[in-house]
Amino acid sequence: MDDPADVVQAAAAATTVAELDSAVTGCRACPRLVAWREAAAADPPARFRGQTYWARPVPGFGDEHAGIALVGLAPAADGGNRTGRMFTGDRSGDFLVAALHRVGLASQPTSVARDDGLVLTGLRMTAPVRCAPPANAPTAVERRTCGPWLAREIELVAPRVAVVLGGFGWKALLTTLAEQGWDVPRPRPAFGHGAELTLRRGDAALVLLGCFHVSPHNTFTGRLTPAMLDAVLDRARVLAG
Repeated sequence: MDDPADVVQAAAAATTVAELDSAVTGCRACPRLVAWREAAAADPPARFRGQTYWARPVPGFGDEHAGIALVGLAPAADGGNRTGRMFTGDRSGDFLVAALHRVGLASQPTSVARDDGLVLTGLRMTAPVRCAPPANAPTAVERRTCGPWLAREIELVAPRVAVVLGGFGWKALLTTLAEQGWDVPRPRPAFGHGAELTLRRGDAALVLLGCFHVSPHNTFTGRLTPAMLDAVLDRARVLAG
């Protein structure tokens, strides 16, 4: 699929999470992102030379009926873009999955490859943008083009809680939820670490929890500590029941 209209149609046509994941991996609707993900694969850092990069959009990963959705930003050029799995093969994934294991949501504390045996229980990882962007900075147009994938995944998984990593994911998810008819306030609530927002749509409720992103910039500087991340994930487990 090569344009935004194709994305809308393919996302709407998916009746299961597996169908959605399969459709995501064939997307080529954002020329800049396609060029970047393939260029990163063609000229990797020395430590990854000789490895075959995934170099395609990265689908969500984890429990298909999860009570908790974990919403990031986009795959890293040498992480998810290399391994083909969300938060796998980079320092952000190391920090996050160790925490998921500590709180009982992951079967092991490491995430290094698609075939490493990691199982997530009660949680599904996803992102507003599925291709690695230059400088980890998708454009607003790219976010909108990729939006139907996130919208359909939220509909199919139907989580009760969303842990949102960073301001980009927070804004993107609120936009998606507003388009789906959730009662997102105006003005939109600001992102913050520890922010908690309950949205409703009919009889359904969804709680959003804000958390600083697990980027090396945040974790190396101490802006986000293991204890801070554990506290948000523990809160999500309680709310998800």
